[in-house]
Amino acid sequence: MRIPIYQIDAFTNEQFKGNPAAVCPLNKWIKDDVMQKIAAENNLSETAFFVKKDKGYELRWFTPKGEIDLCGHATLASAFVICTYLDQKVKDIAFYTKSGLLEVSRDNGLFTLSFPSREGEKCNAPEALIKGLGKVPVEVYKSRDYMAVFDTEQDILNLELNMDELKKLDAFGVIVTAKGKEADFVSRFFAPKAGIDEDPVTGSAHCTLIPYWKNKLNKCKFTAWQLSERGGKLYCADSGETVKMSGEAVSYLEGYITI
Repeated sequence: MRIPIYQIDAFTNEQFKGNPAAVCPLNKWIKDDVMQKIAAENNLSETAFFVKKDKGYELRWFTPKGEIDLCGHATLASAFVICTYLDQKVKDIAFYTKSGLLEVSRDNGLFTLSFPSREGEKCNAPEALIKGLGKVPVEVYKSRDYMAVFDTEQDILNLELNMDELKKLDAFGVIVTAKGKEADFVSRFFAPKAGIDEDPVTGSAHCTLIPYWKNKLNKCKFTAWQLSERGGKLYCADSGETVKMSGEAVSYLEGYITI
């Protein structure tokens, strides 16, 4: 069996920046354990698999450790693969996922993702969160992930991270955020339980970040920057029950997996 594979750098217009995702178009679904082994072999934060369905696509995402329910950069990468290699005329794409219908539109190289809003609930900071970040946050919220808010960009750049402590938390991952110097807000994202110590650019984290910063900044449109080593820029908007994230993508690799 030969499976096409593409590696796409998402939320960037430069190779070796943004967040790399592997994308595997399938004619039909293969066994879950095979998809998981492919994701582990790729050793990227996410590998996406999709199958054509009606006028859209069924889409699933796997980290090196397991399947997840929502992923932004691998969704953008999948849309890029469809528009670049499979159907260059398409402008709007419907993805059927574990998080429901996700819609992606394309306009002059900019891809806009419509995702469910995941506003966090304010909570106390767990001891493992404080030890894992090496600093006490100003505020903490929880949705799928813990979100720790700090005063400045420098605060989240200077965290003294302990991944063993972060693995103890009852959440998929940890978002850290602060008001930005040049962007409206900045963030970092850690998911060591999923085999991702630090994710370069995390679309799903912005499902929680966007409603928070909407309330703090009293506006609905933002620019966001993820402060990873590779870095990534997102154009964000809050639409109530949904959030929108826009970004670019570039191709890095085309090939086949032989199993």
